[in-house]
Amino acid sequence: MTGPTTATNSGYNVTVEDIRKEEFPMLNGEIYLDHAGTTLYPKSLMDRFAQEMTSNLFGNPHSASASSQRSSLRIEDIRLRILQFFNADPNEFDLVFVANATAGIKLVTDAMRTQPGGFDYAYHQLSHTSLVGVREEARKSVCLDNDQVARSVEGDHFFGGVDDDAPVLFAYPAQSNMDGRRLPLTWADQIRRASIRRTYTLLDAAAFVSTSALDLGDSETAPDFTVLSFYKIFGFPDLGALIVRRQAQDVFASRRYFGGGTVDMVVCVKEQWHAPKSQFLHERLEDGTLPIHNIIALDAALDVHNQLFGFMRDVANHTLFLAQRLYDGLNELRHGNGEPVCVVYSSSPGDGNGPVIAFNIRNSLGAWISIAEVEKLATLKRFHIRTGGLCNPGGIASALGLEPWEMKQNFSSGFRCGTENDIMSGKPTGVIRGSLGAMSTISDVDSFVNFVSEFYRDELTSATPVPSLSPASKSPSLRVHAITVYPIKSCGGFQVPAGVDWEVRPEGLAWDREWCLVHRGSGQALSQKRIPQMALIRPSLDFERGQLRVAYVGSSLPPSLNREISVPLSKNPSLFQHSSLRSTSSRVCGEEIIAQTYVSPEINDFFSGVLGVPCVLARFPAGGQGKSMRHAKAHLQKHQIKQPPSPPPLPKEILLPGSFPTDLGVESPPSPPDSDSDSRDTMKRKILLSNESPMLAITLASVNALNKEITSRGGTAVSPAVFRANIILDSVSSSSSPSEDLKPYEEDNWSTLRIGPQGHEFTMLGSCRRCHMVCINQETAVKSEEPFVTLSKTRRFDGKVFFGTHMCYSGTGGSTASKGAQFPSVRVGDVVVAS
Repeated sequence: MTGPTTATNSGYNVTVEDIRKEEFPMLNGEIYLDHAGTTLYPKSLMDRFAQEMTSNLFGNPHSASASSQRSSLRIEDIRLRILQFFNADPNEFDLVFVANATAGIKLVTDAMRTQPGGFDYAYHQLSHTSLVGVREEARKSVCLDNDQVARSVEGDHFFGGVDDDAPVLFAYPAQSNMDGRRLPLTWADQIRRASIRRTYTLLDAAAFVSTSALDLGDSETAPDFTVLSFYKIFGFPDLGALIVRRQAQDVFASRRYFGGGTVDMVVCVKEQWHAPKSQFLHERLEDGTLPIHNIIALDAALDVHNQLFGFMRDVANHTLFLAQRLYDGLNELRHGNGEPVCVVYSSSPGDGNGPVIAFNIRNSLGAWISIAEVEKLATLKRFHIRTGGLCNPGGIASALGLEPWEMKQNFSSGFRCGTENDIMSGKPTGVIRGSLGAMSTISDVDSFVNFVSEFYRDELTSATPVPSLSPASKSPSLRVHAITVYPIKSCGGFQVPAGVDWEVRPEGLAWDREWCLVHRGSGQALSQKRIPQMALIRPSLDFERGQLRVAYVGSSLPPSLNREISVPLSKNPSLFQHSSLRSTSSRVCGEEIIAQTYVSPEINDFFSGVLGVPCVLARFPAGGQGKSMRHAKAHLQKHQIKQPPSPPPLPKEILLPGSFPTDLGVESPPSPPDSDSDSRDTMKRKILLSNESPMLAITLASVNALNKEITSRGGTAVSPAVFRANIILDSVSSSSSPSEDLKPYEEDNWSTLRIGPQGHEFTMLGSCRRCHMVCINQETAVKSEEPFVTLSKTRRFDGKVFFGTHMCYSGTGGSTASKGAQFPSVRVGDVVVAS
C-alpha cells in the first residue's frame, strides 16, 4: 500500500487528519465508511448555524414584516449561491428546494403524468429505486444497459412512434450509489438530440455531487432536470434541490395541484378558479412554507465546507486517492491457498469510478460469507458500513447475476430487504459497500482492510479433525445445570430454583417469552440489540400472589417511578384495552403478530420511564390462531447433516480454529431456494415470542472452551448468561472435578435428548445463529466485543456464526396416561441422555 509520506503527492488532504478530532468529535473511536448514505457534519458548521439562529429573527417568508423579508432575502441569496456552486446560470436554470433527491424526482414525475396522453419512461439499470419507481406512472417503460443507451444515441430509439405526441423521460444516475460506477454526463444532450420524439432528461446527481464538482455551465448540453441532496455533500442540512433547465420548464405548466404561496389569486366561493404565480418556476413549485432554517443553514455549510476541504475538485482528488487504496487493499487480500478473499464489483477509481467500493467475501473454498454476519462483526468493531441491496435493484441483479426468476423465487422463499438469510441457492442477495468522504483518512481505509484480513482471511493449516463434530463413542453423563425462563422478551431472565419441577409445553418452557415491550409508534417489539438496558429489567414469577413482579436494577431512575411493579399472571380481560382482549398489530423478528396490550398507565409508564422509550407491555399467550400464533424457524444447519462417506480429503485444508469443516467438492449447479436447506424441516412447531424455536440449550463445556479462546487472546471470560439459554447442560461429575466426558460443541451432533426420570424426549432443531446481542453483559447491560469476535473466528460456518442448539419437546416414553406424559417437566439436576 502507498504510505502517508507519498500520499500528499496524490491528492490526499493530510490536513484532514489534523482537524478530525476538533471538527468531528463523534468519530472518536469510530470508523465511518458510509458517506454514500450521508456524509458527516463538522462541529464548526453546527456552531455557526446555532449562532445565526440565536442572533437573527427569521419569520415566515409569506409576509411583509421585517423578519419575513429577512428570510425571503436570505433564501433568494442562497438559491443564487447554490446555482453558482454548480456553475448554473440563473438565466438558464431555476432551483426548487425540496426535501431530498427523491422529492425532486416525484415533482418531475407529477408533472410528466399530467401531460396530455401521458408519457413513456426509460431508465438506466443502475438507477436508484427512487428512479425505478417512476415507471409506475408511465404508459410504457424500459430498463436500459450501457449498450442499449449507446444504440439510442446512434438513433435506435427505445420507443418508436414518430407520430406519438406523448413525451419521453430518460433518467439515469451520474454515479451509481451501489458501486460508484459513473455514467457519461453527455448522455443527457445526446439522447435529446437523437430522439425522434420530444424527450426530457432527468439526472440523479445525489451520489456524484457528494464528492465531485457538477458543472452545469452549458445549458444546451445540461440535463433538463437534476436532483440532489445537500446532506450528502455537507452532512447538514437535511435538504434537497431540483435544478430545472428553463428550456424544459413548460412541462410543469399542466401541473394541477397548487399549495400555499404558489398562487396569486384563488376563488372558491361559487366559482372554482385560481391564478398561479408566473414570474419564476420555483414560486409555482415550492408548495407551502419553505424549510426556512434548513435553507439558511446551507449558507454556513457552503462556507465551512470550503474552509475545511477546499474546492470540490480537492475533495474529489482526496476521496479518489482513498478509494484506490481501499480498492487495491481488498483486491490484494488472499487466503492461504492463494484464492481471493474479496469479490470486488466496483471498477478501479483510477478508471473513473467514484469513491464507492462494493464487494462480497468468500472463504478459502469459495463459499460466500453472509453480509449480515459481516455487518454484525463490523458494528462491534465500530465500523460503519452499508450492506444489502442498497436500493439499487438493477445494479445488484447485474453484479450478482440474479435473474428475475431467481429474485422472485427468493421473495417467495421469504427473502425480504433486511433479512439475515442473505445467501440463497448459493448466491448472495446483496453486497458490502464502503464509501469515502471529505473527512475520511488513510487510517480509516487501512483499518477496514485489516479488519477484513483479520476475520475473513483463512490461513493454510494441516487438515485435522474437529473433535467437537465427531460422533461421540459413548453418550456422556449429563445433567441439567440450570434452567432459565425469560418472561418478557429481551429482558432479564428468571432462574428456576433447584428442586422445582418446571412445566414443558409445546411452545417451550412455561412462562418463557410470553410478554414483550412494544414501541408505541412503530409497533415493533423492543430488543436488547438496540436497547441494552433492557437487561436491567428483571422479571420474577410469584405464583403465591399470582403476579409477574418486575424490578429495574439500573442506577438511574426518574424520581416519579417506583423500582418495581407487579403484573397479574391471569388473563383477565379487564387488564387490556377497553376491557377486552384488544388486538394490536406488532412485529417480532420481522414477523407481524397480533398481541394483547395492557391498558394500565402504571405498567406502561414504568417501562417507558426506565427505558426512556415510549412503549407498552403486550402479551402473546399460547393457544392463539392466525397472527396470534407463531411457528419455529430453526432447522438443522449444513454442518450438522450427516453426509455419505466422501473421498479422502486433500493433503491440506483451510480451517479456522474450532471452526466447522467444509466439504471439498466441485461447485454444483444452483438450486431454487425452495429446495435449500432452510426448507428441509416442514413440521410446524408453535412458539411464543422466542426468535426461532421453543427452547435453546448450551453446554458449560462449550462455554469453557470459548472462554479459553477469549482469554488466550487477552479478553475477559463471559458468563453463560450472555447466551440467554433456557437449559444449561453440564457433565454429571463437573461439580467435583473437571470432566472429560462432555466435549466442547458436542451438542452439534445430538439429534435427541432424554431428560429426567420420566425420559422426556427433546428433538434437536439445529444450531443457533448468533448476533452481537451476546456481547451485552446481562448483569450490567454494558456492551463489549466479546464473545462475538471470538465466535466469528472459531464458530463460523457458511459465513454465519453459531453457538448453542435449538430444541423442542417431542414426547414422553411409556404410557400416554402417565403423570409425566400429562405434565411434562424438567428440574435442575435431572439426568440427561444425549444421542
